[in-house]
Amino acid sequence: MNAIVIGGGASGMMCAILLAQKGAEVTLIEKNEKLGKKLFITGKGRCNLTNNCDLHDFFANIVTNSKFTTSALYGFSPKDTIDFFETNGVKLKTERGNRVFPQSDKSSDIIKCLEKTLRSSGVEVRLNTAVNEICVEDGCAHAVKTTDGEKISADKIVVATGGISYQTTGSTGDGYRWAKELGHNVIEPKPALVPILLKEQYGLQGLSLKNVSASIVRDGKTLFSQFGEMLFTHSGVSGPIILSLSSLINKHYSAGKFDVKYSLCIDLKPALDNETLQNRLIREFAQRSNVELKNILTALMPKSLVSVVIRQSCLNERQVANSVTKDQRERLALTIKNLTFSIVGLENINAGIITSGGVDCKQVNPKDMMSKLIKNLYFIGEVLDVDALTGGFNLQLAFSTAHQMSKSI
Repeated sequence: MNAIVIGGGASGMMCAILLAQKGAEVTLIEKNEKLGKKLFITGKGRCNLTNNCDLHDFFANIVTNSKFTTSALYGFSPKDTIDFFETNGVKLKTERGNRVFPQSDKSSDIIKCLEKTLRSSGVEVRLNTAVNEICVEDGCAHAVKTTDGEKISADKIVVATGGISYQTTGSTGDGYRWAKELGHNVIEPKPALVPILLKEQYGLQGLSLKNVSASIVRDGKTLFSQFGEMLFTHSGVSGPIILSLSSLINKHYSAGKFDVKYSLCIDLKPALDNETLQNRLIREFAQRSNVELKNILTALMPKSLVSVVIRQSCLNERQVANSVTKDQRERLALTIKNLTFSIVGLENINAGIITSGGVDCKQVNPKDMMSKLIKNLYFIGEVLDVDALTGGFNLQLAFSTAHQMSKSI
């Protein structure tokens, strides 16, 4: 049995290895000059390759089509991913939030491991080779044609071309095009794990916040909340918790705007309830009764945020502490726990860490990743309409769906 795997990213390399280790003759086709270009920049170059949580928590972090991934994740779990890389010579470590990285903090070590295993497993790797067409006859995929006009036959053809984010790495949506040409439905690709654009610009660019809670609010109702780190940019906000929130609201974002109105609310003191925060303010004001508000609040928050909080509280930063009324203090506390910004959009899809949307999972068999429309044609990894939050979940899904396909032989 021979197989062609199109795409030399995380899912493609893993799938090619596992197929070869089962005895298949495998050709891995990659249009770039090297393998793993997107994998190289994941996790800021550190490669957060999985999340070592239990599967119940893992499923809770899958945003789209979590049920579709059930068989794949039980078949190849985070622990299996850890075992695979450690068995093949990569020492790993688990950090906060169960995020797993190579001990070296170098994504290149993960790529080198996969390349070495590809060679030792006998996979033929063809770089600088772009596929133009998947050939189908009598409802069965049997070959691919390259842009050079070469036709390569195979018993099984695996599409592992990723999404359309980070297009400089080669993710240009080829898999979506082939899927559509062969009659599949493709869910509209949208940016996922992407910075959020804000209406208000207060000159906060570069400000990093830790241990805060950020929430998405619509019509006065809190829809989603995330706790952790975030960062203000020149046009909005980014950072781990913001990226996750973007994936939870991007289904309502299309054609450059949202079809509903969202606000971002930041709780700068999530460890304090309102009463405790009020008492803290009373204490600070009493101890520094003749000090201006703008100087007192630096004990509670970064200096660059003070004027923003005071403005949203409708107070005067030159006001001294002993002149602050109870009503003003309550407004101040409310703002500290609900600093509010208007969301106007998301960064474009090329800024997304991953792509939301893709080949409709209803047309793919979750037991072996084969198309329900075309025999011997398989879709794995990010090309599928499956995406998860940040923290190693998406790479694990790439590895798990690759393994699930390899079980088909």
